[in-house]
This record gives sequence, structure tokens and C-alpha cells, in this order.
Amino acid sequence: MRSSSPWIDFDLYLITDRKQTGGRNLEFVVEDALRGGVRAIQLREKDLSSKELYELAYEMRKLTTRHNARLIINDRIDIALAVDADGVHLGYNSMPIYRARMVLGEKKLIGVSCHNQVQAIIAQEKGADFITFGPIYNTPSKALYGDPVGLKRLQEATNIVQIPIFALGGIKTDNVAEVMAAAPHGIGIVSAILSAEEPRLAARTLLSLLPAPESDLET
Repeated sequence: MRSSSPWIDFDLYLITDRKQTGGRNLEFVVEDALRGGVRAIQLREKDLSSKELYELAYEMRKLTTRHNARLIINDRIDIALAVDADGVHLGYNSMPIYRARMVLGEKKLIGVSCHNQVQAIIAQEKGADFITFGPIYNTPSKALYGDPVGLKRLQEATNIVQIPIFALGGIKTDNVAEVMAAAPHGIGIVSAILSAEEPRLAARTLLSLLPAPESDLET
């Protein structure tokens, strides 16, 4: 469901994976994407030590602040608090949402990864601010989550869930239109920006393919 919620003031959600930048520095690629209009970054580098992740998160916080963008930290509530990130993104088997809310407070965002309708409904009921839903298409980075959920299940999820849904998994410029026809709030992107030769241009192109927010259409 597309939403004009002031809390979710972005419709392209860039998820990091420094192994998909073609050897380029992650901060360089992310800043280029921010210059292209990306306004939300999820820092998702699971294999880093706590020290390394903190240091990277600290740099990402500086970048996102400079570009007036949101910073969401994957799973690590301690790191999110340490760098004053805008929130956390939880896996379905992470800390319970209500516990995360108790630690983070009401002013931080909590996103949750969901792969079916039941998970999406539960995430909403437990207090998530938004969810990612997928993988929509085949994609190597999401292969461990099983077969793609497809557009039909995405449409069914958007019909029953009121919080913003970001479709995720294998989304490229040539399939954005059919994804958005299922009425998610926006899209989650990894390789389509991080692996692009020009991340700034890739970000601008993807953003240009997204519908205008409802609030813009009403003015």
C-alpha cells in the first residue's frame, strides 16, 4: 500500500552490500547514490566485527546527515543507538519487535523483513513501521530465502497490510513498473545501484520510474 506517512519519507530503500560494488569503496558508492536522490540507506554488512561495523556506521551517519537521508542499521540495535541512526531493520528471527521498541523508543523506525503474508501481518500487529517483502524475482543475494514470492503475493500483501511495504529482490529498471502496479510503498534495491557503473545515474533512473507520492498528487 502506497502511503504518504511522514515517518516513511522515502520510496527507494538502498540496502548495502560492499561485495557488490565492483571493488569500489562502499562509502564512495553510497554517497554517489545519495547525490542521485536516494534518501534511505540500510547498512547491512553482517560479516563485519562490531568495531568495524560501528566505524562504517559512523561514516554512513555523516554521509546520510549531509544529504538529509535516513540511516537504518540492520539488526544491530546497539550500533544504531551508538551512531544515532534513524532506526533498525530486523530479520524475522531477530529480537522481538516490542523489545526493540522498548530500547529504541517511539521516534526510531523499525523495519522487518517478511517473506509471506503471515509474517507481514504479524510484523504490523507487533508494531513495525514498515516491511520489506520478497524476494519478488530470482536474485542470488536472496536465494537462501527460497523461491521468489512473485507479484501475485506482493499484491495480496499490499491489499491486507496498512504499513508501508517495500518490494525487494531482483528489481531492475525494466521491471519497476510491474512491481509498482502491485501498489507497494516503494522498492528495496541492492545491485541495481551498488553494481552500476554510475550509481548516481542508476539512482536517478530508478527514482524517475516510481510514482509520485499521494501527497504530491494532491497539491
